[in-house]
Amino acid sequence: MKLKIVHTNDIHSHFEAFGKAATLIKEHKDENTIILDGGDFADFRSIELQGTRGMAAIELLQSIGYDALTIGNNEMFNGFDTLEYMAGNSPIPFISNNLYRKDKAVIRGVRSSVILEKNGLRIFITGASPDLQGFNDGLGVHITDYKKAIREELERHRGTYDVSILLNHVGTAADEELAHELEGVDIILSAHDHQLYTQAKVVDGIVMNSAGCYGEYIGVVEVDVSDQGVRLIRGETIATKESPVDQEATDILKKNKKIAIEVLSRPLYSLDRPLWHDVIEENPMTNLIADGLQDMLKCDLGLMNSGIVNAGAFQDISQKKLIEICPSPLNPTSFEIQGKHIRKAIGESLDVQVCLADGRGPGFRGKFVGRLHVSGAEVVHDGQHVSSILIGGEPLEEEKWYSVASSDYLQRGSGYESLRHCRNEKYLPEEIRDVIRIYGERSDFIKKAQVKRWREISNVTV
Repeated sequence: MKLKIVHTNDIHSHFEAFGKAATLIKEHKDENTIILDGGDFADFRSIELQGTRGMAAIELLQSIGYDALTIGNNEMFNGFDTLEYMAGNSPIPFISNNLYRKDKAVIRGVRSSVILEKNGLRIFITGASPDLQGFNDGLGVHITDYKKAIREELERHRGTYDVSILLNHVGTAADEELAHELEGVDIILSAHDHQLYTQAKVVDGIVMNSAGCYGEYIGVVEVDVSDQGVRLIRGETIATKESPVDQEATDILKKNKKIAIEVLSRPLYSLDRPLWHDVIEENPMTNLIADGLQDMLKCDLGLMNSGIVNAGAFQDISQKKLIEICPSPLNPTSFEIQGKHIRKAIGESLDVQVCLADGRGPGFRGKFVGRLHVSGAEVVHDGQHVSSILIGGEPLEEEKWYSVASSDYLQRGSGYESLRHCRNEKYLPEEIRDVIRIYGERSDFIKKAQVKRWREISNVTV
């Protein structure tokens, strides 16, 4: 019997490109087709998702006829409650065989596997989610070993299907390892590392494919299923850029954007005074974030780069305004680091070229790295060099370990490489925009944010 699988992965809410992909998917769909997504379809960079708790993504998938979705890391990044709301209200199965609540209970709406029927053919589908390590606790999830989870799921359902598909979100390298190790898997569709296979390949008898990212390609795999096994007939990835945008997808996004804007535009509160922003100059918006992080995480030092913010705020604060100000889904993060590494990063922050460097990095949705802003500290400089740094009123010590409240962007060394020399990282489930929301309502923090922490002194003597 013939089976055609049309698949996508790592769309990351690039809905303009996905609108083109939707047209292609519908063109390739026939009576032998199932449609699958490997995860990271729902990236909450999208206002349509923010304002509908992810249901705009479900509506899109449903309109095209998707049969199953594996949960990627981005489906988790708007918080556990949103993930459970999406999975619990989706007619399309959300699959993960290794994802649980923090207390190891099953997540409402999440299935470890499904068996679909297509023209009498029984199709088993399972898949794993990536281990987010230090982020697991903050997100409220428990993630087990994916290899063990996959083997257990295969064994549990052995003999109940005609063809098996591993719809996985752990990366192509991990999936190639699995192809050499697993028995009972016929097809592996990969995701997570954004790899593009121009043609499907066969590894130890297992058909493998991966369709890149951002809706720029769709994957098409056709196989023949018989008593002798599963034989690849055709396997490729097809570019979407020349395809017209699907009108139904456009209408769904337009409708949900209108709903989202209405929901997210409701004022939360009004600011006591303006919080202006600048990428290079010390500004109250970034100071507020640094102050809020230090208070929230109870650290020696608050540290934030101004590039995480795209604009200031002057009157009313709403959820929509917060997304516009700080679209990056980065998390409040604490870590310990030695003074010498703090000094190096702060010194680099005086260099305009460092501040204006491309800030590209995981989770970053801004343009420039930006200048470092501090809380609980004072920096004295001459415009080019740092002469002294006081933390808690005491001179910074090179070898001393300080606790720092920041973001996971800076903790990884993005923008300021020396900050990656840290230890004991801890992450909160909130996002940096939540720090603005919480502390922007407090007049004492608004007032404190106006106070400069960088003091320039002249090195000219008369």
